[in-house]
Amino acid sequence: MNMSKPAKVGMVNLGCAKNLVDAEVMLGSVKARGMEVTANAADADVMVINTCAFIDAAKEESIEAILNAHQQREALRPDQKLIVSGCMSQRYAEELHQQMPEVDLFIGLDQVKELGNIVEGLLAKTRTLGARGGDLVFQQSRPTYIPDYDTPRFRLTPSHSAYLKIAEGCNHPCSFCVIPQMRGKHRSRSPGSVLSEIRALVNEGVREINLISQDTTYYGMDLWTQKAGPRQPVDSSRGPTLASLLEQIECIDGEFWVRLLYTHPAHWSAELMKTISRCTKVARYIDMPLQHIHESMLGRMRRETSRAHIEHVIEDLRAAIPGVALRTTFIVGFPGETDAEFESLLEFIEHTRFERLGIFKYSREEGSRAAKMPNQVDQKTKNARYRRAMALQQRIAFEIAQARAGRDLKLLVDEPFVARSEFDAPDVDTRVILSEAAPVGEFIARKITGYRGYDLLA
Repeated sequence: MNMSKPAKVGMVNLGCAKNLVDAEVMLGSVKARGMEVTANAADADVMVINTCAFIDAAKEESIEAILNAHQQREALRPDQKLIVSGCMSQRYAEELHQQMPEVDLFIGLDQVKELGNIVEGLLAKTRTLGARGGDLVFQQSRPTYIPDYDTPRFRLTPSHSAYLKIAEGCNHPCSFCVIPQMRGKHRSRSPGSVLSEIRALVNEGVREINLISQDTTYYGMDLWTQKAGPRQPVDSSRGPTLASLLEQIECIDGEFWVRLLYTHPAHWSAELMKTISRCTKVARYIDMPLQHIHESMLGRMRRETSRAHIEHVIEDLRAAIPGVALRTTFIVGFPGETDAEFESLLEFIEHTRFERLGIFKYSREEGSRAAKMPNQVDQKTKNARYRRAMALQQRIAFEIAQARAGRDLKLLVDEPFVARSEFDAPDVDTRVILSEAAPVGEFIARKITGYRGYDLLA
């Protein structure tokens, strides 16, 4: 390793958009310490694997990425150092430390802004001792870190689109989920911090800002003087809220739109809906994972809401925000899900006609309440239910796409011949295929001429 030149750091990032923001903060701290970021693993003095541990498939992917990085290192760069970060490192660091001695360092979620210092320390230790570390550099307590507007970031998204994390952690007790165990309690950034970051992003030319957290609708409630309950609706008279934040974002100069991801049905209120309807910079798009609709399933999942409440929220959203696109996700094959409960879910999907919808097959997560429940559903049944639900949604999606033909839409250009409308989030939703090239990162207006599969044509 030639230490006369700045050290180079590479990264493999896995998992959700929230993990992506962590990766950007980590690489930002690397750049702030004068090191370089490289996309070529063979050039890296240090490789970081930012892991996900949400479901079994994600954990398997993370372990495979770690082993692949080690094998590549052995073949090309024996002196390269390997660091593991992210949710899997936070949750299983002690076990991984014992089982994967090839890893030089495991870091936790509270260390994301410290990666630059950590890399420097690891390289200095190697020069002194000439050996791999194999260390843990954090206490396995619940994380408390919250990103701030002045935290350096090395953005990994296209220059015109960014994710902005407005809070960390989660207070909901969903029985299928272990995220609160990994990421700790909900903790919001201050409104001033969020607004400062948005202004900076807009000044850099960002045209789309995707607001994310584990529960975006709970934003600000943990800052209230009087504690908010688990089903507390958004109420700005009690303190900071998502509604008041959106009103302040609306006052920021520039042409951009803001997208709401990861909202929870328990916290929607008339105030929040009216605010969105008034704000021209808030995309007419709501991501609200529901997970199921049958009453007994919602109870077993500990979703802190009811079918009647969910139906009222959807009805009120569509009335308050004309033309809104609703995106949701459901879980099939949850422990004890009967044929009748699954059929009720299909009926609900058919009746509600979500513009965007995803289906997950239940994953039995170690440490979750659901993992210990009786009547676990076999994989064959999960697969069959997944196929039926997706086939139903495919038909609905095609009908919705067909109905958009002839409409003029405002589009954000991702590639010369690829764009998205305000009804489509990056990476997870449909695209608009352009017949004529357009400038990347700019808004354009085009007439929809048809559709191809899930994608629109313009």
